Amino acid sequence: MARYIAFLRAINLGAHRKFPKDAIRACVEGAGFRDVATHINTGNVLLTTSRRSRASVENALEEAFLADRGFPVPTIAFRPEELVEVVRAGEELAASRPEVVRHYVTLLKEEPSAGVSAEVTDATEPGVDVLVVGRAVHVVTDHVLGQGGPQSDRLERLLGVATTRNQTVLSALVQKWC
Repeated sequence: MARYIAFLRAINLGAHRKFPKDAIRACVEGAGFRDVATHINTGNVLLTTSRRSRASVENALEEAFLADRGFPVPTIAFRPEELVEVVRAGEELAASRPEVVRHYVTLLKEEPSAGVSAEVTDATEPGVDVLVVGRAVHVVTDHVLGQGGPQSDRLERLLGVATTRNQTVLSALVQKWC
């Protein structure tokens, strides 16, 4: 049995994309996953499965969410050891920037090419440091992001399916589930 932590994108934003964590848990269990747990209401789900690939897990969840909610819910899954590495890399980056006020981590469905990683790193605004590590893009800044950060539409198109959490949430998940 494999464990995964799944991150749901674009839920509980506005009146039409509601997906409370209890409903998420019931839907994931109904799709045949076990040992399901959720953390806060932003779409963070721990699960156990006999499925052998991350893509299979993501596809099964996305199909179940669409059937349950009636709207697509892009889902990005990480093995616990992958998430531990994401958090560790973020801690190292933040330690090099003690003035950091915000630390966002954009989790990607697919690992970007070296060229895309370089373009993402080069396209950020002054005062923002970006580190692409595997399927995660760390963004640390001492101010609120404006246009040109990794959340911009242009960079989102480069990175593909992604969802963003802050480093604090990811660290809490590692402590709780890994």
